[in-house]
Amino acid sequence: MSSSSHRVVIAVFADVDLLDVTGPAEVFALANRETGGDAGYEVRLAGPERGPVVTSAGVRLVADLAFAEVAGAVDTLLVPGAVDMRPEGPVARVDDDVVAWVRDTAPHARRIASVCVGAHVLAAAGLLDGRRATTHWSTAAQLAADHPEVRVDPDPIFVRSGKVWTGAGISTCMDLALALVAEDHSEELALAVARQLVMYLRRQGGQSQFSVPLSRPAASRRDIDELRVFITGHLDADLSAPALAERMCLSERHFARVFHQETGTSPAAYVEAARVEAARRLLEATDEPLERVAAAVGLGSVETLHRAFRKQISTTPAAYRRRFRTTA
Repeated sequence: MSSSSHRVVIAVFADVDLLDVTGPAEVFALANRETGGDAGYEVRLAGPERGPVVTSAGVRLVADLAFAEVAGAVDTLLVPGAVDMRPEGPVARVDDDVVAWVRDTAPHARRIASVCVGAHVLAAAGLLDGRRATTHWSTAAQLAADHPEVRVDPDPIFVRSGKVWTGAGISTCMDLALALVAEDHSEELALAVARQLVMYLRRQGGQSQFSVPLSRPAASRRDIDELRVFITGHLDADLSAPALAERMCLSERHFARVFHQETGTSPAAYVEAARVEAARRLLEATDEPLERVAAAVGLGSVETLHRAFRKQISTTPAAYRRRFRTTA
């Protein structure tokens, strides 16, 4: 296999997320090293113009090529992202010049992949229409609202839809790059690279294990917001729909309708998410046995705790603790 078999072009532009660029580049470089160069990855950075590009971390990258200089076939076109921080949270940035270049270059690429909020650029270029796609959990709602023709799934680490791949948040750029290496060569090579990076070839669970499921906007009704505060502070109490309806002085049916209208979910689903979130914090910060964790957050038993974790974040409490336990 020649060293030019896999020409990878990564877009770079002002405030791009640094790891979105360097993470995949490192995976491809290690694949070359593991095979003595036979993996054939040649990575080039392309920007609006040649020269330095300041990333969101303040570290400068150097674009090898201007967008206008990218000619000929591209094996993998990789599009990272950038965000603007606003009072309501991060908002994916979509630059018209980058979108136009991606739209023009995509037909000449064997494979297109976005990293993190780079999915917003692919969507703006029309490359995700009718496709299932993912992005960072914090901007998934923005992607769905801006592009209703895209089937947004905020949980997977990465999604493949034909020749288009979309990756989730930041560090998962390396998971996606490992999957690309496995597709190009073999699972064995991808595993060898993962070992060098001291990371899992396939991590358990999806993005929901990193997001905050209760980060919902304030309700328009003050009593619902007060109820949410009550739920968070009394997770070991009776938080059944009848009990919550009685607290609100509403019929159970009317309460369920109002709660869903204000929060976008059912009372039972909201309570379960709150309990799992509290359990996650205990698993991260304490060595309490699972029986005590389950009791403390109102899930009652280890079996119920397991079921809730599998449903909410696609992993087990023990696996979550092993990965996210903080130093005491």
